[in-house]
Amino acid sequence: MRENLGEQLTVDDMARSAMFSKFHFTRLFQRVTGVSPGRFLSALRLQRAKELLLSTDLNVADISLTVGYNSVGTFSSRFTRSVGMPPTTYRRRAGYAAHIAVEHGRTGSSADSRVFGKVLPTVGAAELVFIGLFRERIPEGRPARCAVLLEAGSFQLDRVPSGTWYLLAQAVTEDPGGTEEDCDREPEVLVATHGPLTIRPDTATEVDLMLAPVSDLDPPVLLALLEARKAALARAMSVEGLDAAPERVRAYQPGRAA
Repeated sequence: MRENLGEQLTVDDMARSAMFSKFHFTRLFQRVTGVSPGRFLSALRLQRAKELLLSTDLNVADISLTVGYNSVGTFSSRFTRSVGMPPTTYRRRAGYAAHIAVEHGRTGSSADSRVFGKVLPTVGAAELVFIGLFRERIPEGRPARCAVLLEAGSFQLDRVPSGTWYLLAQAVTEDPGGTEEDCDREPEVLVATHGPLTIRPDTATEVDLMLAPVSDLDPPVLLALLEARKAALARAMSVEGLDAAPERVRAYQPGRAA
């Protein structure tokens, strides 16, 4: 897939390359990655588009063709729905979002249910942790509920709608600082997932998540990363006791974070 993102690949092509039947290949692929081959390919295309928007001067139309879309309109709408902002905005903001909006009105009634636990990194230290409940295994679009932690630790999602969800977390490692070479280094993205998770009315579900570097078999993180530097500033202001700190910190906690 990664070597042929611009081609019109089919599941038959992938199965033939793996020397499996189409149905056996699809079952195996979904068992290992958590998503179908087609969904994984679509996510890879949008991930590559994110990279091209930040690393090249190609216009949106050229990027859409490069990653396998014949229609720039279709590409832009899918990019916006998955990443949370249009391609041009993503480029202008250098790949970061100020916040992640929560889905309203299409998640059923909000029962008195909660999901809580701890999220911890297996390597390094996570500076900013996003936790969200999604319908599918790929972290994209608007979550049903979410929380943002300024560092790894305890979390709680309140008023979780009944249904089947995937609890997904993403984080970035702390800014390395130090030398000029360290400052130019991109922060490492860490991910964790748990699910499918069935939520029933008036229940409390405990889940612990272990963040680890993205592997080749993890579906790409399509949501724009949260601005870690602003979150670090909010934390510093809170420590200093400045009046503006509470408002800044709350902006990074769309769900309750314990």
